[in-house]
Amino acid sequence: MPCYLDIADDAAISLAEASETLATSGFKPREAESVEAAALVLRRLGNNRDFLGDIILDELKARNDDTTDENAYGPQAIMLGRAGTDCLLRANLWPSPNEPMMRASGSAAFVYGLPHDHNFDFLTIGYFGPGYWSDYYEADYEAIAGYTGEPVALKPMGRHRLAEGQLQFYRAHVDIHAQIPADALSVSVNILHTGGAQGWLDQYRFDTDKGLVTGQLAHGASEAFLRIAVGLGGDEAADLAECFAASHPSDRMRLHALDALASVADEAGRDALWARAEAGGSRMVAMEAKARRKALRS
Repeated sequence: MPCYLDIADDAAISLAEASETLATSGFKPREAESVEAAALVLRRLGNNRDFLGDIILDELKARNDDTTDENAYGPQAIMLGRAGTDCLLRANLWPSPNEPMMRASGSAAFVYGLPHDHNFDFLTIGYFGPGYWSDYYEADYEAIAGYTGEPVALKPMGRHRLAEGQLQFYRAHVDIHAQIPADALSVSVNILHTGGAQGWLDQYRFDTDKGLVTGQLAHGASEAFLRIAVGLGGDEAADLAECFAASHPSDRMRLHALDALASVADEAGRDALWARAEAGGSRMVAMEAKARRKALRS
């Protein structure tokens, strides 16, 4: 489960100061000293009880200004900005079942009840409210091929809450959680580690009752672009999809390329395509291809 960090400090800093410090020192999740240093920054930012409210208030005031630039606000996440090349600061809203936003959008909009891991490391602090709950699990990421329906050994780690002022360190591909609505509206603030390879690192959702992988969550724009290009027709797009399907280093992209090719093929062509993919050397692609051939024949 995530590591709880006991870092006591009464100092408070601004968002700009936090960003500047992180941009200078970085956040290196594999180095204990760097994790502790970044956690201290988050502790001090969390001690600033005004910064997030001021940001939200400024945004509300600017809502009637048509000249305001697009921002990265969403129904749950408030992107607070980048800090150098490898850090992103974010705030997350965690509504309770009684909140109007929850009743209007449903729990799925806030990723409640979806067991998943992450393809990035991050630090988080409970900033406001009682905090959301999570059922935690751990798994051996290296043992997972990633196909839908794959059995996986999930180790239950208990149910815990991210209380106000509490610091946690989530480890990429290790910590799995199914989040449960907060008892009252809550907010967390995060420092996320980002990197160029992150988009190619797989992230999974799980069925924790049956111990299965139920799908992948990490998808990039390249997959959608390839599907559109092949769907619009053209030999060059088809050739690129064939190349990706045969030799792309990401199994996920290989599967998306095959899906793109299958979308413009007839039934016999799809069957031949998936039969070839079953022998392509990737266990994930082979098992997904087998399931698609079975669906064709049902």
